[in-house]
Amino acid sequence: MDLSDFSTIRIAMSDLNGQWRAKRVPGLYAGKLSDGAVRMPYSALNVDLWGGDIDDSPLVMESGDKDGVLLPTERGAVPMPWLDRPSALVPMWMSHEDGTPYDGDPRQALARVLAAYAARGWQVFAATELEFTLIDDSGPAPRPPINPLTGRRVEAEEVLSLNEMDAFDGFLTDLYDGCAAMNLPAQATICEIGVAQFETNLTHQDAMRCADDTQLFKTLVRGLARKHGFAATFMAKPYPDDAGNGLHVHFSVLDRDGRNVFDNGGEEGTETLYHAIGGSLAAMADCTAIFAPHPNSYDRLVPGQHAPTTVCWGYDNRTVALRVPGGAPAARRIEHRVAGGDINAYLMLTAVLGAALVGVEDAMEPPAPLTGNAYEVDGPQLAPDLEAALRRFESSEIVARIFSPELIRNFAMTKRQEIRRFAALDPAQHWLRLLESV
Repeated sequence: MDLSDFSTIRIAMSDLNGQWRAKRVPGLYAGKLSDGAVRMPYSALNVDLWGGDIDDSPLVMESGDKDGVLLPTERGAVPMPWLDRPSALVPMWMSHEDGTPYDGDPRQALARVLAAYAARGWQVFAATELEFTLIDDSGPAPRPPINPLTGRRVEAEEVLSLNEMDAFDGFLTDLYDGCAAMNLPAQATICEIGVAQFETNLTHQDAMRCADDTQLFKTLVRGLARKHGFAATFMAKPYPDDAGNGLHVHFSVLDRDGRNVFDNGGEEGTETLYHAIGGSLAAMADCTAIFAPHPNSYDRLVPGQHAPTTVCWGYDNRTVALRVPGGAPAARRIEHRVAGGDINAYLMLTAVLGAALVGVEDAMEPPAPLTGNAYEVDGPQLAPDLEAALRRFESSEIVARIFSPELIRNFAMTKRQEIRRFAALDPAQHWLRLLESV
Protein backbone atom coordinates (compact mmCIF):
# COMPACT_ATOMS: atom_id res chain seq x y z
CA MET A 1 0.00 0.00 0.00
CA ASP A 2 1.44 3.35 -1.07
CA LEU A 3 0.57 5.66 1.79
CA SER A 4 1.42 8.73 -0.24
CA ASP A 5 -1.75 8.04 -2.24
CA PHE A 6 -3.86 8.86 0.82
CA SER A 7 -4.71 12.43 1.74
CA THR A 8 -4.34 11.55 5.42
CA ILE A 9 -3.09 8.63 7.45
CA ARG A 10 -3.52 7.74 11.12
CA ILE A 11 -0.51 6.51 13.06
CA ALA A 12 -1.99 4.67 16.00
CA MET A 13 -1.04 2.47 18.95
CA SER A 14 -3.17 0.54 21.42
CA ASP A 15 -3.47 1.78 25.01
CA LEU A 16 -4.21 -0.52 27.95
CA ASN A 17 -7.95 -0.42 27.19
CA GLY A 18 -7.43 -1.40 23.57
CA GLN A 19 -8.24 2.10 22.35
CA TRP A 20 -6.19 3.66 19.56
CA ARG A 21 -4.09 6.64 20.57
CA ALA A 22 -3.21 8.32 17.32
CA LYS A 23 -1.94 11.20 15.26
CA ARG A 24 -3.47 12.32 11.96
CA VAL A 25 -0.80 13.26 9.44
CA PRO A 26 -0.64 13.93 5.69
CA GLY A 27 -0.02 10.96 3.43
CA LEU A 28 3.31 12.45 2.37
CA TYR A 29 4.45 11.98 6.00
CA ALA A 30 4.68 8.23 5.36
CA GLY A 31 8.40 8.31 4.60
CA LYS A 32 9.17 9.33 8.19
CA LEU A 33 7.37 6.46 9.91
CA SER A 34 10.23 3.95 9.96
CA ASP A 35 13.10 6.20 11.00
CA GLY A 36 12.06 6.90 14.59
CA ALA A 37 10.85 10.42 13.92
CA VAL A 38 7.35 9.69 15.19
CA ARG A 39 7.06 10.14 18.93
CA MET A 40 4.32 10.11 21.53
CA PRO A 41 4.34 10.35 25.34
CA TYR A 42 4.70 7.08 27.23
CA SER A 43 1.69 8.25 29.23
CA ALA A 44 -0.53 8.02 26.14
CA LEU A 45 -0.59 4.25 26.60
CA ASN A 46 -1.63 4.67 30.22
CA VAL A 47 -4.81 6.78 30.15
CA ASP A 48 -8.28 5.91 31.41
CA LEU A 49 -11.43 5.24 29.37
CA TRP A 50 -12.10 8.97 29.25
CA GLY A 51 -8.62 9.58 27.84
CA GLY A 52 -7.44 11.24 31.02
CA ASP A 53 -3.99 10.99 32.57
CA ILE A 54 -3.71 8.65 35.55
CA ASP A 55 -3.45 10.46 38.88
CA ASP A 56 0.05 10.22 40.36
CA SER A 57 1.32 8.20 37.41
CA PRO A 58 5.12 8.23 37.28
CA LEU A 59 4.79 8.57 33.51
CA VAL A 60 3.42 12.12 33.70
CA MET A 61 4.78 14.93 35.92
CA GLU A 62 7.33 12.86 37.83
CA SER A 63 9.21 12.00 34.62
CA GLY A 64 8.44 15.16 32.69
CA ASP A 65 5.91 13.30 30.49
CA LYS A 66 8.68 11.95 28.28
CA ASP A 67 8.21 10.70 24.74
CA GLY A 68 8.69 7.18 23.50
CA VAL A 69 9.54 6.26 19.92
CA LEU A 70 6.84 4.83 17.65
CA LEU A 71 7.68 2.39 14.88
CA PRO A 72 5.36 0.62 12.42
CA THR A 73 4.39 -2.92 13.37
CA GLU A 74 4.75 -5.80 10.95
CA ARG A 75 0.94 -5.76 10.47
CA GLY A 76 1.32 -2.89 8.03
CA ALA A 77 -1.07 -0.15 6.97
CA VAL A 78 -4.75 -0.84 6.41
CA PRO A 79 -7.50 1.24 4.77
CA MET A 80 -10.29 2.71 6.90
CA PRO A 81 -13.54 1.78 5.09
CA TRP A 82 -15.73 3.41 7.72
CA LEU A 83 -14.52 6.88 6.66
CA ASP A 84 -15.88 8.75 3.64
CA ARG A 85 -12.50 9.95 2.42
CA PRO A 86 -9.77 7.43 1.58
CA SER A 87 -7.55 7.14 4.64
CA ALA A 88 -5.16 4.57 6.08
CA LEU A 89 -4.36 3.44 9.61
CA VAL A 90 -0.78 2.43 10.42
CA PRO A 91 -0.53 0.33 13.62
CA MET A 92 2.52 1.32 15.65
CA TRP A 93 4.20 0.15 18.83
CA MET A 94 6.43 1.91 21.30
CA SER A 95 10.12 1.59 22.07
CA HIS A 96 12.68 3.53 24.07
CA GLU A 97 15.22 5.83 22.47
CA ASP A 98 17.79 3.02 22.34
CA GLY A 99 15.40 0.72 20.47
CA THR A 100 14.48 -1.55 23.38
CA PRO A 101 10.76 -2.30 23.76
CA TYR A 102 8.67 -0.22 26.15
CA ASP A 103 7.28 -2.67 28.73
CA GLY A 104 4.07 -0.68 29.20
CA ASP A 105 3.00 -1.30 25.59
CA PRO A 106 0.37 -4.10 25.44
CA ARG A 107 1.63 -5.31 22.07
CA GLN A 108 5.17 -5.54 23.39
CA ALA A 109 3.84 -7.67 26.28
CA LEU A 110 2.44 -10.20 23.82
CA ALA A 111 5.64 -10.11 21.75
CA ARG A 112 7.64 -11.04 24.84
CA VAL A 113 5.47 -14.11 25.52
CA LEU A 114 5.58 -15.20 21.88
CA ALA A 115 9.36 -14.84 21.91
CA ALA A 116 9.47 -17.35 24.79
CA TYR A 117 7.50 -19.80 22.65
CA ALA A 118 9.84 -19.14 19.74
CA ALA A 119 12.85 -19.91 21.95
CA ARG A 120 11.44 -23.45 22.18
CA GLY A 121 11.06 -23.63 18.42
CA TRP A 122 7.29 -23.22 18.76
CA GLN A 123 4.82 -20.98 16.94
CA VAL A 124 1.38 -20.16 18.33
CA PHE A 125 -1.69 -19.97 16.13
CA ALA A 126 -4.89 -18.42 17.44
CA ALA A 127 -8.40 -17.50 16.38
CA THR A 128 -11.03 -15.32 18.02
CA GLU A 129 -14.81 -15.47 18.09
CA LEU A 130 -16.18 -11.97 18.64
CA GLU A 131 -19.70 -11.18 19.84
CA PHE A 132 -21.13 -7.69 19.44
CA THR A 133 -24.52 -6.03 19.82
CA LEU A 134 -26.20 -3.49 17.54
CA ILE A 135 -27.80 -0.67 19.52
CA ASP A 136 -29.89 2.44 19.04
CA ASP A 137 -28.17 4.98 21.29
CA SER A 138 -30.32 7.98 20.37
CA GLY A 139 -32.26 7.98 23.66
CA PRO A 140 -31.42 8.18 27.36
CA ALA A 141 -30.91 4.40 27.55
CA PRO A 142 -29.65 1.85 25.01
CA ARG A 143 -32.35 0.19 22.89
CA PRO A 144 -32.34 -2.47 20.16
CA PRO A 145 -32.03 -0.96 16.68
CA ILE A 146 -34.71 -0.59 14.03
CA ASN A 147 -34.99 -3.56 11.66
CA PRO A 148 -34.00 -2.08 8.26
CA LEU A 149 -36.56 -4.23 6.42
CA THR A 150 -39.63 -3.77 8.59
CA GLY A 151 -38.99 -0.35 10.08
CA ARG A 152 -39.93 -1.79 13.47
CA ARG A 153 -37.67 -2.16 16.46
CA VAL A 154 -35.98 -5.52 16.99
CA GLU A 155 -37.79 -7.00 19.96
CA ALA A 156 -36.60 -10.53 20.67
CA GLU A 157 -33.70 -12.96 20.50
CA GLU A 158 -33.26 -14.63 17.13
CA VAL A 159 -30.48 -17.15 17.66
CA LEU A 160 -29.12 -18.50 14.36
CA SER A 161 -31.81 -16.57 12.48
CA LEU A 162 -31.41 -16.22 8.73
CA ASN A 163 -34.15 -13.59 8.66
CA GLU A 164 -32.36 -11.28 11.07
CA MET A 165 -29.06 -11.62 9.22
CA ASP A 166 -30.85 -10.79 5.96
CA ALA A 167 -32.52 -7.81 7.60
CA PHE A 168 -29.08 -6.39 8.44
CA ASP A 169 -27.54 -7.57 5.16
CA GLY A 170 -26.45 -4.08 4.16
CA PHE A 171 -24.35 -3.71 7.29
CA LEU A 172 -23.02 -7.27 7.19
CA THR A 173 -22.11 -7.00 3.49
CA ASP A 174 -20.19 -3.80 4.14
CA LEU A 175 -18.55 -5.54 7.09
CA TYR A 176 -17.28 -8.40 4.93
CA ASP A 177 -16.19 -5.97 2.20
CA GLY A 178 -14.34 -3.98 4.85
CA CYS A 179 -12.67 -7.12 6.18
CA ALA A 180 -11.53 -7.97 2.66
CA ALA A 181 -10.12 -4.47 2.16
CA MET A 182 -8.26 -4.63 5.48
CA ASN A 183 -7.19 -8.26 4.99
CA LEU A 184 -9.05 -9.41 8.09
CA PRO A 185 -9.83 -13.16 7.91
CA ALA A 186 -13.56 -13.03 8.72
CA GLN A 187 -15.27 -16.39 8.47
CA ALA A 188 -18.78 -17.33 9.64
CA THR A 189 -21.16 -14.78 11.11
CA ILE A 190 -24.27 -15.85 13.02
CA CYS A 191 -27.10 -14.28 14.99
CA GLU A 192 -26.28 -14.97 18.61
CA ILE A 193 -28.59 -15.51 21.57
CA GLY A 194 -28.97 -11.83 22.49
CA VAL A 195 -31.23 -9.19 20.97
CA ALA A 196 -29.56 -7.85 17.78
CA GLN A 197 -26.40 -9.71 18.76
CA PHE A 198 -24.02 -11.20 16.20
CA GLU A 199 -20.85 -13.25 16.32
CA THR A 200 -18.07 -13.30 13.72
CA ASN A 201 -15.17 -15.74 13.74
CA LEU A 202 -11.67 -14.81 12.60
CA THR A 203 -9.74 -17.80 11.27
CA HIS A 204 -6.60 -19.33 12.85
CA GLN A 205 -3.40 -17.45 12.15
CA ASP A 206 -0.17 -16.39 13.82
CA ALA A 207 -1.07 -15.24 17.35
CA MET A 208 0.27 -11.70 16.98
CA ARG A 209 -1.59 -11.27 13.73
CA CYS A 210 -4.68 -12.61 15.50
CA ALA A 211 -4.39 -9.91 18.18
CA ASP A 212 -3.83 -7.18 15.60
CA ASP A 213 -6.79 -8.29 13.53
CA THR A 214 -9.07 -8.62 16.55
CA GLN A 215 -8.35 -5.01 17.50
CA LEU A 216 -8.84 -3.84 13.92
CA PHE A 217 -12.06 -5.83 13.51
CA LYS A 218 -13.59 -4.16 16.57
CA THR A 219 -12.71 -0.75 15.13
CA LEU A 220 -14.23 -1.67 11.76
CA VAL A 221 -17.49 -2.95 13.30
CA ARG A 222 -18.00 0.19 15.36
CA GLY A 223 -17.18 2.51 12.47
CA LEU A 224 -19.41 0.79 9.91
CA ALA A 225 -22.35 0.58 12.31
CA ARG A 226 -22.38 4.37 12.49
CA LYS A 227 -22.55 4.60 8.70
CA HIS A 228 -25.69 2.46 8.88
CA GLY A 229 -27.42 4.62 11.47
CA PHE A 230 -26.89 2.65 14.66
CA ALA A 231 -24.09 1.82 17.09
CA ALA A 232 -22.21 -1.43 17.65
CA THR A 233 -20.77 -2.33 21.02
CA PHE A 234 -18.53 -5.02 22.47
CA MET A 235 -19.65 -4.18 26.02
CA ALA A 236 -19.66 -7.30 28.14
CA LYS A 237 -23.27 -6.65 29.24
CA PRO A 238 -25.18 -4.08 27.15
CA TYR A 239 -28.56 -4.89 28.77
CA PRO A 240 -29.08 -6.16 32.33
CA ASP A 241 -31.52 -8.90 31.28
CA ASP A 242 -29.99 -10.00 27.98
CA ALA A 243 -27.00 -12.06 26.91
CA GLY A 244 -23.54 -10.54 27.27
CA ASN A 245 -20.81 -10.25 24.66
CA GLY A 246 -18.00 -12.77 25.00
CA LEU A 247 -14.75 -13.21 23.11
CA HIS A 248 -13.53 -16.80 22.93
CA VAL A 249 -10.02 -17.58 21.76
CA HIS A 250 -8.77 -20.87 20.34
CA PHE A 251 -5.05 -21.61 20.20
CA SER A 252 -2.72 -24.38 19.17
CA VAL A 253 1.08 -24.64 19.08
CA LEU A 254 3.23 -26.02 16.28
CA ASP A 255 6.84 -27.15 16.67
CA ARG A 256 9.62 -26.32 14.20
CA ASP A 257 8.58 -29.30 12.06
CA GLY A 258 5.01 -28.08 11.85
CA ARG A 259 3.60 -30.69 14.26
CA ASN A 260 0.87 -29.77 16.71
CA VAL A 261 2.39 -30.23 20.18
CA PHE A 262 -1.10 -30.93 21.61
CA ASP A 263 -1.76 -33.85 19.24
CA ASN A 264 -0.96 -37.44 20.25
CA GLY A 265 -3.17 -38.99 17.61
CA GLY A 266 -6.05 -39.54 20.04
CA GLU A 267 -8.86 -37.56 21.58
CA GLU A 268 -7.12 -36.95 24.92
CA GLY A 269 -4.10 -34.99 23.64
CA THR A 270 -0.50 -34.89 24.83
CA GLU A 271 1.13 -34.25 28.19
CA THR A 272 2.01 -30.82 26.80
CA LEU A 273 -1.71 -30.15 26.35
CA TYR A 274 -2.38 -31.17 29.96
CA HIS A 275 0.39 -28.95 31.27
CA ALA A 276 -0.85 -25.99 29.21
CA ILE A 277 -4.31 -26.54 30.66
CA GLY A 278 -2.80 -26.76 34.15
CA GLY A 279 -1.10 -23.39 33.75
CA SER A 280 -4.18 -21.81 32.21
CA LEU A 281 -6.32 -22.88 35.16
CA ALA A 282 -3.69 -21.85 37.72
CA ALA A 283 -3.57 -18.28 36.35
CA MET A 284 -7.23 -17.86 35.43
CA ALA A 285 -8.62 -16.28 38.60
CA ASP A 286 -5.51 -14.11 39.04
CA CYS A 287 -6.00 -12.79 35.48
CA THR A 288 -9.71 -12.05 35.89
CA ALA A 289 -9.00 -8.31 35.58
CA ILE A 290 -7.57 -8.88 32.09
CA PHE A 291 -10.57 -10.98 30.98
CA ALA A 292 -13.10 -8.69 32.70
CA PRO A 293 -11.47 -5.24 32.76
CA HIS A 294 -14.48 -3.01 33.57
CA PRO A 295 -17.13 -2.92 36.32
CA ASN A 296 -19.76 -3.79 33.69
CA SER A 297 -17.75 -6.92 32.79
CA TYR A 298 -18.84 -8.63 36.01
CA ASP A 299 -22.53 -8.36 35.11
CA ARG A 300 -21.79 -10.93 32.39
CA LEU A 301 -20.06 -13.40 34.71
CA VAL A 302 -23.23 -14.84 36.21
CA PRO A 303 -23.80 -18.60 36.61
CA GLY A 304 -26.06 -20.10 33.97
CA GLN A 305 -25.80 -17.12 31.60
CA HIS A 306 -23.50 -18.66 28.97
CA ALA A 307 -20.36 -17.17 30.54
CA PRO A 308 -18.02 -19.34 32.65
CA THR A 309 -17.63 -18.51 36.33
CA THR A 310 -15.92 -21.65 37.71
CA VAL A 311 -12.24 -22.35 37.02
CA CYS A 312 -12.51 -25.74 35.30
CA TRP A 313 -11.97 -27.54 32.00
CA GLY A 314 -13.45 -30.31 29.92
CA TYR A 315 -13.65 -31.96 26.54
CA ASP A 316 -16.24 -30.49 24.14
CA ASN A 317 -18.18 -28.89 27.00
CA ARG A 318 -19.42 -25.32 26.56
CA THR A 319 -20.21 -24.76 30.24
CA VAL A 320 -16.55 -24.90 31.31
CA ALA A 321 -14.01 -22.06 31.28
CA LEU A 322 -11.43 -24.01 29.27
CA ARG A 323 -12.69 -26.32 26.53
CA VAL A 324 -10.83 -28.83 24.38
CA PRO A 325 -12.98 -28.99 21.24
CA GLY A 326 -13.61 -32.25 19.43
CA GLY A 327 -12.57 -32.98 15.88
CA ALA A 328 -9.49 -34.32 14.15
CA PRO A 329 -6.51 -34.88 16.51
CA ALA A 330 -4.25 -32.89 14.18
CA ALA A 331 -6.38 -29.83 15.01
CA ARG A 332 -6.23 -30.37 18.80
CA ARG A 333 -6.46 -26.99 20.49
CA ILE A 334 -7.57 -25.14 23.62
CA GLU A 335 -10.55 -22.80 23.68
CA HIS A 336 -10.35 -20.17 26.43
CA ARG A 337 -13.92 -18.99 27.07
CA VAL A 338 -13.64 -16.46 29.91
CA ALA A 339 -12.98 -13.10 28.23
CA GLY A 340 -15.68 -10.57 27.46
CA GLY A 341 -15.86 -8.65 24.21
CA ASP A 342 -14.58 -5.59 26.08
CA ILE A 343 -10.99 -6.79 26.47
CA ASN A 344 -7.71 -5.54 25.03
CA ALA A 345 -6.80 -8.39 22.64
CA TYR A 346 -3.05 -8.01 23.24
CA LEU A 347 -3.38 -8.27 27.00
CA MET A 348 -5.92 -11.09 26.77
CA LEU A 349 -3.66 -13.21 24.55
CA THR A 350 -0.66 -12.38 26.71
CA ALA A 351 -2.52 -13.73 29.75
CA VAL A 352 -3.87 -16.82 27.95
CA LEU A 353 -0.65 -17.82 26.21
CA GLY A 354 1.65 -16.77 29.05
CA ALA A 355 -0.27 -18.91 31.53
CA ALA A 356 -0.21 -21.93 29.22
CA LEU A 357 3.55 -21.59 28.81
CA VAL A 358 4.10 -21.36 32.58
CA GLY A 359 2.11 -24.57 32.86
CA VAL A 360 4.38 -26.27 30.33
CA GLU A 361 7.55 -24.96 31.99
CA ASP A 362 6.43 -26.17 35.42
CA ALA A 363 4.75 -29.38 34.18
CA MET A 364 1.54 -28.35 35.94
CA GLU A 365 -1.08 -31.08 36.19
CA PRO A 366 -4.72 -30.05 35.82
CA PRO A 367 -7.58 -31.64 37.76
CA ALA A 368 -9.74 -34.20 36.00
CA PRO A 369 -11.83 -32.86 33.14
CA LEU A 370 -15.38 -31.94 34.04
CA THR A 371 -18.40 -33.61 32.50
CA GLY A 372 -21.90 -32.21 32.76
CA ASN A 373 -22.99 -28.73 33.80
CA ALA A 374 -20.13 -26.68 35.27
CA TYR A 375 -22.62 -24.26 36.86
CA GLU A 376 -23.78 -27.05 39.18
CA VAL A 377 -20.27 -27.90 40.41
CA ASP A 378 -18.47 -26.31 43.35
CA GLY A 379 -14.98 -25.17 42.52
CA PRO A 380 -12.58 -22.22 42.46
CA GLN A 381 -14.23 -19.09 41.12
CA LEU A 382 -13.14 -16.09 39.10
CA ALA A 383 -12.75 -12.84 41.04
CA PRO A 384 -16.21 -11.42 41.86
CA ASP A 385 -15.56 -7.77 40.98
CA LEU A 386 -12.90 -5.54 39.50
CA GLU A 387 -11.32 -4.38 42.77
CA ALA A 388 -10.96 -7.97 44.00
CA ALA A 389 -9.58 -8.92 40.60
CA LEU A 390 -6.96 -6.17 40.76
CA ARG A 391 -5.78 -7.30 44.17
CA ARG A 392 -5.27 -10.81 42.83
CA PHE A 393 -3.58 -9.49 39.69
CA GLU A 394 -1.07 -7.36 41.61
CA SER A 395 -0.12 -10.02 44.16
CA SER A 396 0.00 -13.07 41.88
CA GLU A 397 3.29 -14.89 41.41
CA ILE A 398 2.16 -16.37 38.11
CA VAL A 399 1.05 -12.97 36.77
CA ALA A 400 4.53 -11.63 37.61
CA ARG A 401 5.98 -14.31 35.33
CA ILE A 402 3.74 -13.24 32.45
CA PHE A 403 3.56 -9.44 32.65
CA SER A 404 6.27 -6.86 33.36
CA PRO A 405 6.19 -4.98 36.69
CA GLU A 406 5.57 -1.70 34.84
CA LEU A 407 2.57 -3.03 32.96
CA ILE A 408 1.11 -4.55 36.14
CA ARG A 409 1.48 -1.21 37.93
CA ASN A 410 0.12 0.87 35.06
CA PHE A 411 -2.86 -1.42 34.48
CA ALA A 412 -3.85 -1.46 38.15
CA MET A 413 -3.56 2.34 38.45
CA THR A 414 -5.65 2.81 35.32
CA LYS A 415 -8.40 0.45 36.47
CA ARG A 416 -8.61 1.96 39.95
CA GLN A 417 -9.00 5.44 38.52
CA GLU A 418 -11.80 4.16 36.29
CA ILE A 419 -13.51 2.51 39.28
CA ARG A 420 -13.50 5.90 41.04
CA ARG A 421 -14.81 7.74 37.98
CA PHE A 422 -17.61 5.25 37.38
CA ALA A 423 -18.57 5.41 41.07
CA ALA A 424 -19.03 9.18 40.76
CA LEU A 425 -21.46 8.76 37.83
CA ASP A 426 -25.12 7.86 37.79
CA PRO A 427 -25.08 4.09 37.02
CA ALA A 428 -27.73 4.70 34.37
CA GLN A 429 -25.13 6.68 32.43
CA HIS A 430 -22.26 4.16 32.56
CA TRP A 431 -23.20 2.69 29.19
CA LEU A 432 -22.45 5.96 27.40
CA ARG A 433 -18.75 5.75 28.34
CA LEU A 434 -18.51 2.05 27.52
CA LEU A 435 -20.58 1.95 24.31
CA GLU A 436 -17.79 2.53 21.82
CA SER A 437 -14.79 2.68 24.16
CA VAL A 438 -14.44 -1.05 24.72
